[in-house]
Amino acid sequence: MFRFKTVLLASVLATPAFAQQASPPDAATDATEVVVTAVRTPTAIDRVASSVTVIDQAAIEASQQFTISDLIVRTPGVTASRTGGFGTTTGVRIRGAESDQTVVVIDGVKLNDPAAPGGGYDFGDLFVGDAAQIEVLRGPQSTLWGSQAIGGVVNIVTTLPSAGTQGSAQVEGGSRGTASGRAAVGGASQSVQWQLAGNAFRTDGISAIAPEYGGRERDGYRHIGGSGRVLADVTSNVSVDLRGYWSHGKVDLDSSFGAPDTAEYQKSTNWIGYAGVNIALLDGRLKNRIAYTRDQIDRGNFDPSLGADDKTFDSRGRNDHIEYQGSLAIVPGWDAIFGAEHEHSSFRAASPYSNDRANVSIDSLYGQINGTVLDHLTLTGGVRYDDHQVYGGKTLFSAGGVWASGGTIVRASYGEGFKAPTLYQLHSDYGNLALEPERAHGWDAGIEQRLGTHFTVSATWFDRDTRNLIQFASTPPRADRPFGYYSNVAKASAHGIEAAAAAIFGPLAFHANYTWTDAEDRSPGTAHGKDLIRRPHDTASADVSYRWSFGLVITAAVTRASHSFEDAANTTRLGGYTLVDLRAELPIGHDLTLFGRVENLFDEKYQTAYRYGTLGRSFYGGVRAKF
Repeated sequence: MFRFKTVLLASVLATPAFAQQASPPDAATDATEVVVTAVRTPTAIDRVASSVTVIDQAAIEASQQFTISDLIVRTPGVTASRTGGFGTTTGVRIRGAESDQTVVVIDGVKLNDPAAPGGGYDFGDLFVGDAAQIEVLRGPQSTLWGSQAIGGVVNIVTTLPSAGTQGSAQVEGGSRGTASGRAAVGGASQSVQWQLAGNAFRTDGISAIAPEYGGRERDGYRHIGGSGRVLADVTSNVSVDLRGYWSHGKVDLDSSFGAPDTAEYQKSTNWIGYAGVNIALLDGRLKNRIAYTRDQIDRGNFDPSLGADDKTFDSRGRNDHIEYQGSLAIVPGWDAIFGAEHEHSSFRAASPYSNDRANVSIDSLYGQINGTVLDHLTLTGGVRYDDHQVYGGKTLFSAGGVWASGGTIVRASYGEGFKAPTLYQLHSDYGNLALEPERAHGWDAGIEQRLGTHFTVSATWFDRDTRNLIQFASTPPRADRPFGYYSNVAKASAHGIEAAAAAIFGPLAFHANYTWTDAEDRSPGTAHGKDLIRRPHDTASADVSYRWSFGLVITAAVTRASHSFEDAANTTRLGGYTLVDLRAELPIGHDLTLFGRVENLFDEKYQTAYRYGTLGRSFYGGVRAKF
């Protein structure tokens, strides 16, 4: 087994450059330099100690993916599970962490759902839309992003024009009555930048429950969403930032008990409002941001067979977030970021068993310093203090360093995490008031070597321990508790290797990555040493593209995942699978592109969640325009 992994590691050491740099708040950024914002301030790639993959707009468009989850699952350390076709519940795991330990950030706004069981964001309704850059920051990031960032952060940066008026539009269609469209328009003047975007998606879908378990009817999905942003200068040092995001989805459901095919469906609506003021002082060296955000998600399940009173479940989760963030360029090569946050979360859920309401607040202070101490060495240190209304105070630390010279980059980082039980885990039908907060600490170390502009290779070792991991324990139904409850796992661990490389030789480009993850239950008892659920040990992704002289680009892509388990006892096995995709795109002039793809070319049958169906061979095609 070790020999096999060594050979595989050597053959797929591949992925494009990973974003790791940080420019001080008063420094201009070179247009050719990769910059990440997942560290809360624009930072050059080679000055970030944590492991992070950056997917730029060209790569986003080339992927031709509908959803964020289907795009980032091809990056190192990321796996996903989905309970059926498009629109069904989708969880993303980073380095073997729980799916609700992944923080989603859109344009600096952190998203989560207090009414969801683990409080995490459901990627099922998260479409690519007008994303200009996607950053996957791996490892504990709670110092800057607080609760939930134990596994990592998915940061989405949307388009904001810098000059003139510009727009884009895309339409496509394909298998199972799938149709998608999105459009955006924006502009910029001397003092105002603005952007409006919208998207719509529909599909007849597949059966949420796989056919081999009785699913026969198609479960469709409809989605519509929109966003808007205005950034306006009030004075030379003061600007106002207003943002709004809204989405609505309807997905057909199958029953998990008895005959799967039913007329049940779920509706969900998510809206986010953001209002901020940016103030620059000390000749721009001190940047301040004061902001208020409200994030609300409403969900309802319906069963038409019940007649007029057909709602079987109703929930609402809401976050109200007030924050101050400052960034200071101390001296050349040294900068600091610091802030204070107040978050109030509320939750309501109604079902045949109960009608539950609860709320909680958390106050936080954080600070981080990033400094170049030698010509090629940058060190980072941070601290965060959270005061939870129920669980009291907790202090977290992080540290790291990056050494970059002559195309060689060495990184190492350490981070801690703290995640209190969610309102749902405490107060819902399945709640347990005796739950303890999850606590984690992890570290990684890696090296990246760039050989000119043509070849990049990297490898990273990561390790994380989690105590009091919260998982669902199934039990027979009782009058006061349906099907189980939430409980703490004494200890869980995850460690592994991420390897990646990229090579470009004229019109030919190759990218690949491989991740080995060992995520285990380390609690005393019968589950000790068992795999945590839905964590494949081996995952890999590779693609090769060729660009013809007349502009046509053809890509072949392969994604591989080994087997995993659905239950803590490791008795229910999910088989491994290999997916092959083909993509092509052809520019027509400067502003129009035709594209098409075949996904799951060989119609592989597989599951990422037990009993739930997955998409078979699929064909899609469309046109993309910019103006």
